[in-house]
Amino acid sequence: MKIRILGNSLRFRLTRSEVDTLCVKGYIEDRTIFNSAVFTYAVKMVTDSEQLTAQFRDNTITLNLPKSLGTNWHHTDKVGFSETMELKNNDSLFVLLEKDFACLDERLEDQSDNYPNPKALL
Repeated sequence: MKIRILGNSLRFRLTRSEVDTLCVKGYIEDRTIFNSAVFTYAVKMVTDSEQLTAQFRDNTITLNLPKSLGTNWHHTDKVGFSETMELKNNDSLFVLLEKDFACLDERLEDQSDNYPNPKALL
């Protein structure tokens, strides 16, 4: 799972096996370990919401994906889900959860579990 944070936007990208795990088990997480703390990022299927939301508690960012949207995500061509959450003080947070496509240029990272890039077919 990869995350990208830019200002008030969060982007989570999941590989094929991560999407499968999320759809079957309802939860996935990863961690970055520092000397003084652990930063956790997770995606959880929820039944108490109809839109994608995010929360930050105890050094953990959790994206909450409504079960009604995500249950069969692994069996569809749907790339992902997005939402703009209204926050206090007239702020907002843009949240994006998507399947991770293989990059078209050379990368050092292992991309064998990524989804095929549709642009590669053009």
